[in-house]
Amino acid sequence: MLLHDPIAEAIGLLGFASSTPGIGGILKIRTSDFRVEEVATNIALDPKGRFTVARITLTNWETNRFCQQLANRLRIPRNRIFFAGTKDKRAVTTQIFVIDAPQNKVAEIEMSDVEIEVLGRTHQKIGFGNHKGNRFTIIVRGCADGLGNPLTNDEVARRITSILEEMKEAVGEDKFPNWIGPQRFGSGRPVTAATGQCALSGDWEKAVMTYLTMPGEEDDEAAIVRQKITNEGFSEALLEEMPNWMGYERRMIEHLLKNEGDFLGAYSTLPSNLQLMTIHAVQSKIFNTSMKNRLESGVSLSKPHIGDLVGRVDEKGQLEPTSCVEVRQKTQPRISRNCEMGRLVTTGPLPGCEVDFASHLIGEIERGAAKELGLGDQDWIVADIPALTTSGTRRALVTTFEEFQTETVPISELVLEESTRAQKVIQPQMWHPEGACVRFRFTLPPGSYATILMREFMKTPTNHL
Repeated sequence: MLLHDPIAEAIGLLGFASSTPGIGGILKIRTSDFRVEEVATNIALDPKGRFTVARITLTNWETNRFCQQLANRLRIPRNRIFFAGTKDKRAVTTQIFVIDAPQNKVAEIEMSDVEIEVLGRTHQKIGFGNHKGNRFTIIVRGCADGLGNPLTNDEVARRITSILEEMKEAVGEDKFPNWIGPQRFGSGRPVTAATGQCALSGDWEKAVMTYLTMPGEEDDEAAIVRQKITNEGFSEALLEEMPNWMGYERRMIEHLLKNEGDFLGAYSTLPSNLQLMTIHAVQSKIFNTSMKNRLESGVSLSKPHIGDLVGRVDEKGQLEPTSCVEVRQKTQPRISRNCEMGRLVTTGPLPGCEVDFASHLIGEIERGAAKELGLGDQDWIVADIPALTTSGTRRALVTTFEEFQTETVPISELVLEESTRAQKVIQPQMWHPEGACVRFRFTLPPGSYATILMREFMKTPTNHL
C-alpha cells in the first residue's frame, strides 16, 4: 500500500515494476546507513600535472555546497573544481575530485566531516559521468507492512525475493525502471523543476521567488524564512535570520537588495551547474511523467514497440544517446533480441531544441507527458542565458544493478536525534521501530539512482528514501 505522496506526484514518480507489497522502513535514519563509493575511471597521474587529484569522503555534505566551501578556502573560483557526479547529501560518500590548486594547499584543508586523501597530480579534468559507477551499502530500518505492523526477518527476505522475481519478469534480469530520483528535483523540496519551468518562460522574477519561497520538508528555521520572504519581502534583517546553509538564497537576496528588481541577475548568482540543473529537472519531469503514462497504458518499459527509439549500451552500462534508431515493423524482432541481450535499450525523452519525441503510440505517450505539464510547445531556448539552452537527449527506460546482496542486521535502539527523522516521516503505517533491519549492497552504472532501486523494494513515499 503506497500512501499519498505529494513529492512523487510533483515529479511524476508514480508506478512500480512489481506488485508484491514492499518491506517499508526508512533510509538514512543514521547518516552512516547510506554509503556511496564511486567506482572511478583511471586517472593518469603526473607529478608535473596542473591539477591535484584527491579522494574525498564527505559525511552529510551536499556536493555542490561542499565544492563552494572548498573553493572559498582555496581562494579559487568554484568552476576550478571537477567531479564525476553529485551524491546523496545525507550519506557517507567517497569520490574523486580534480582541483585546479596546488597539492600542498589541498592537503592542508581541514573541514568538519571531510576526509581528504591527496593522490597526486594530473593533466586531466573529469566531468559528469566520467566514472564507472557507484557502489552502495544501504541499511533500511524499521521494516513494516502497510498497516504499521513490524515485519520479521523471514517476511522481509520473502518479499525481497518476490520483488526480484517480478522485476525480472517485467523488465529483465538484474534490471529496474530507470526513474529519475527526487534528488534531481530537490529531494524534500522539489524546487528545481518549478524554478526551471519559470526560467524557460523567461519569467525571472517568478523563477527567483519560486526558489526562495517554495515550501518543502525542511527544518522550521528555513520554513519561517521562506514565509517571511513571501509576506514581507527582502531586508537586511532577514539576512541575519537565515541559517548558514541557505547560502544560495542569501546571495540572491543580497543581489536584489543592491540591485532592486534585477531578478535575472539574482538568478545568475546560482552556480552555473545548478542553473543548468533547473532546466534538466524540467526535462526529467517530462521523462518521469512519460514513464508513468507508459506504465499506465500497459506498455512494457523494456520491450521495444514500433515507434520506440532504442540505443546502444556501452561497456559501463550506459546508453549512447547518439546511436538511437526508430523501431519499425521489420526491425522489431531483431531489436527485441538485442534488448533482451542488453546490447540495446528502450529510451524516453529528455526533450530539447534538437531532440524530438518517438513516433506512433510511443510518441503519443511522450508528447502527452509534455502537454500534461504545459510544455507541449516549448522551444527550450533560453535567450537571456544562452548556456541554459539545451539540445535535449534520450535516457534509458531501464537500467541494471550488479553485485546485489542483502543481509539482516540487528535492530538497535534509536537515540532521540536519530528517531527524529522517523518521527518527521509522518507515515507511521510504513515503518515500526521494532521492524526488521536489512542491509543492501549493489553497484549501479553512472546516472542511476540507488533510492529508485530501494523504492522498488520498500514501496514507501519518497520522504522515507
